[in-house]
Amino acid sequence: MPEKVHAVSAQSQQFSTELSWDNIEEPGAYVDATSGELYRIPQEALLPGSSPLIRKESARPSKLVQLSKSPFITTFQARMLACEHDVQPNF
Repeated sequence: MPEKVHAVSAQSQQFSTELSWDNIEEPGAYVDATSGELYRIPQEALLPGSSPLIRKESARPSKLVQLSKSPFITTFQARMLACEHDVQPNF
């Protein structure tokens, strides 16, 4: 009797681009590549002319990586995606 073979396809790995706060142009879930902190940025935070919903002050520049275009992904999904981008999650 022939053996059953399960095909496993490798997904193409996306290489992440590190962004600064000023370069964020779309909503989503972002992780700081250095600290591992998660930021959920809704569409409302990006509306022109609106007050900023996020304020962060730091001596070092942030290096943000977009994990998802949806700010509402689960924390578990965000942790898994952070690890796939070689970022140690701190959330």
